[in-house]
Amino acid sequence: MMNVAHYLDSTYLKTPQQSGISNEETLQKDKELAQEAIDHGIFAVMIRPDYVKEIRKYIQERNSNVVVGTVIGFHEGTYSVDEKLTEASKAIEDGADELDFVINYSAYLEGDTALVKDEFIQCTQLSLNHHKVVKWIIEIAALTDDQIADLTQKISTWATENFSESDLSRIFVKSSTGFYETTGGKPNGATFEGIKIMLDNAGKLPVKAAGGVRTPEDAEKMIRMGVQRIGTSSALALIKNQTSSEGY
Repeated sequence: MMNVAHYLDSTYLKTPQQSGISNEETLQKDKELAQEAIDHGIFAVMIRPDYVKEIRKYIQERNSNVVVGTVIGFHEGTYSVDEKLTEASKAIEDGADELDFVINYSAYLEGDTALVKDEFIQCTQLSLNHHKVVKWIIEIAALTDDQIADLTQKISTWATENFSESDLSRIFVKSSTGFYETTGGKPNGATFEGIKIMLDNAGKLPVKAAGGVRTPEDAEKMIRMGVQRIGTSSALALIKNQTSSEGY
């Protein structure tokens, strides 16, 4: 039987403003997320940078090896390279194990490939220098199929050209933030079609599917396709063989 929990990044990424609750209540939600991960063998928790330090402490106090991940340049991806490096450095200092950067897909769509390549190299180098896993969110809902293939391929090429082969397993391409606003009912997260395109073009880089994986069957299908991680706000439902009603 497949151990889906080992593939899951259990996620809570709403700011207090977005959820209409306080900082303290948000931290409490993150602690509950961490405790669920500890209790059920979930691989990682994925939270906002402001809460990394407290959640790292919470997990350490319970002698758990649950991984702490956070998001950088979230969710628009349009932060400058320096802003992303500063945010990432603070997250590393606070104890993050994994950094999920939103690539500047707006710059990519405008044809500024040089900027996108520069931020990829600098931010990936920072992460690898500190022995962290780095994931690059390309926001597939904002891209055409051809653009998904091209951007995934570019990331794979840049990684291969600039980092050692032993580093490639720690450089992911990730589908989505879960916060992109679509129209006409179009999915804003991972789809089987989009993930297949990513897998076909990622080369030696692992792929993370995020958002839209709401049933155990979907999760298992993604894993069988070749996905190595799944980001979900419904990790507990997935491992309890339930269908999620959550948006991410």
